[in-house]
Amino acid sequence: MPLNATLASVTQRIAERSRPYRTAYLERLEAARRKGAQRGALACTNLAHGFAAFPANDKLKLKEDKAPSLAIVSAYNDMLSAHQPFERFPQIIKDAAREAGAVAQFAGGSPAMCDGVTQGQAGMELSLFSRDAIAMATAIALSHNMFDAALYLGVCDKIVPGLLIGALHFGHLPAVFVPAGPMTSGMSNSDKVKIRQLYTAGKIGRAELLEAESKSYHGAGTCTFYGTANSNQMLMEAMGLHLPGAAFITPNTPLRDALTAAAAKQAAKITDLGTQYTPVGRMIDEKSIVNAIVALHATGGSTNHTLHLVAIAKAAGIVIDWDDFDKLSAVVPLITKIYPNGTADVNHFHAAGGTGFVLRELIDAGLMHDDVTTILGQGLRQHCKEPMLAAEGENGRPGIVTWHDAPAQSGDEGVLGTVAKPFAADGGLKLLQGNLGRAVIKISAVKPEHRVVEAPAVVFHSQEAFMAAFKAGQLDRDFVAVITFQGPRANGMPELHALTPALGILQDKGRHVALVTDGRMSGASGKVPAAIHVTPEVLGGGPLGRVRDGDIIRLDAEAGTLEAKVDATEWAARSQDSSDLSGNQHGMGRELFSLFRNAVGTAEEGGATFGLPPIFEKEKVTV
Repeated sequence: MPLNATLASVTQRIAERSRPYRTAYLERLEAARRKGAQRGALACTNLAHGFAAFPANDKLKLKEDKAPSLAIVSAYNDMLSAHQPFERFPQIIKDAAREAGAVAQFAGGSPAMCDGVTQGQAGMELSLFSRDAIAMATAIALSHNMFDAALYLGVCDKIVPGLLIGALHFGHLPAVFVPAGPMTSGMSNSDKVKIRQLYTAGKIGRAELLEAESKSYHGAGTCTFYGTANSNQMLMEAMGLHLPGAAFITPNTPLRDALTAAAAKQAAKITDLGTQYTPVGRMIDEKSIVNAIVALHATGGSTNHTLHLVAIAKAAGIVIDWDDFDKLSAVVPLITKIYPNGTADVNHFHAAGGTGFVLRELIDAGLMHDDVTTILGQGLRQHCKEPMLAAEGENGRPGIVTWHDAPAQSGDEGVLGTVAKPFAADGGLKLLQGNLGRAVIKISAVKPEHRVVEAPAVVFHSQEAFMAAFKAGQLDRDFVAVITFQGPRANGMPELHALTPALGILQDKGRHVALVTDGRMSGASGKVPAAIHVTPEVLGGGPLGRVRDGDIIRLDAEAGTLEAKVDATEWAARSQDSSDLSGNQHGMGRELFSLFRNAVGTAEEGGATFGLPPIFEKEKVTV
């Protein structure tokens, strides 16, 4: 199939808009490159410090400046179920690197917080900023200039974007991302939702709720719903940063270990010491960013990536905006049904055909760029595969992995569809615009009859205030909940997913309800229409701060509009609402992040604390 016309035009628009920044970025990338071993630039004292504690044979390899040195940058901790399996990975990687004639060092760790733990808590106000802190930690790990490539161990919400942003600031180094895989399936998602709503309605107690949640989140691995963590993994596959099909292999299995070892060997192949040099900064270009947006739409992925992909692109000198997301969503069909836009989890998705099936469908339909570079070389079609264990390992070593074409047919058409027979004609991620600003909405899980809501506003300055009103029985009516002062400058832009059960209860009772906020929702944004990331945020002078209780708000996800139906003269004369935000500035470490709140850009700019690469203007250079 020829390339889809909209895909081609959006890609061209991005390339033209980005050209000066991308050019500057690539110039800096080339300046940082050193042909041969990067550590060759180090003085003897520097190098001796860098390998002082190494085994003798590894130290000898590093002295000779001939063997690749691989950095391991890991977000391991054993509180996050998704990251607990990474405890074993460094040794697997080091052994595999030696087999490939390379050396691997644990270069550094990054923080990793779990939004599932901090949801609805003060700690959630550090969540978005943790992404840029992770990027900084990655930069510190790589700053020793000892390394010729890096393997990045991360899975969850802000962690993979943070690692990739950090990697792109060392874009002259090849990068291979190494996932841990999802936990095995537990309680069904539909049962979990019912129990949460029963608890919110006061019909069951905390003990019953905790028992249910423990059956849902029960072991090592990523949470199995299709939220931000698993969207991250899909996007790494679509950008060619994973070995094919690596995303959704469960932890602590022979195939998982074999993939981890194979990732190390692939990293050793693509350094500047060989003939397959593949720097991540050149690999991640305008086409690969567009491929990531397409994969997000086709799978009903997380709204958080309307921030994260913008920030990732920015780190590579590429400028994207929500118009790009909106235009692509209109032509990319939804071909998966994974919770929250279905009942199946990612294990069912993987068994039905998984990432290789999705990539092949999209490439064959002209909805993805095949002519991109991946960690395997040229062409994304190489990633339309699924891994299999060809041979068991001996003496505790990982086995051998081989790849086969993804299944020709879906193993479950209720979970994995095709471009010819999609679950929806578009990706379900929309741009909303109007006199309240610009926002995004995910409607893949919202039924058509709930996609247009026109009702009076009820304004809250916090999710706690909303929940107090709900529990007091004040919200049993049609209304639009307007939650303000939730943007990155105000309080770090926490997710407001804790509001979902309450809004879901009201919607199930026949009430017409919606949420409008300058905050975020979880990657598990569900059945209630939610206009989120409203930009500009209220603290930045955004018009959402002019809304008053009783104003009629129209949220129309079909037409793409978000407006307060208030007389224009009155609207223009209104003052901005205000709120005491002192409580958001301390406790749970929030005071340490005041610099982030002061420096952060808008949601549409990625909610980032860093800017585009400065343009080197040669005409300004004088002697």
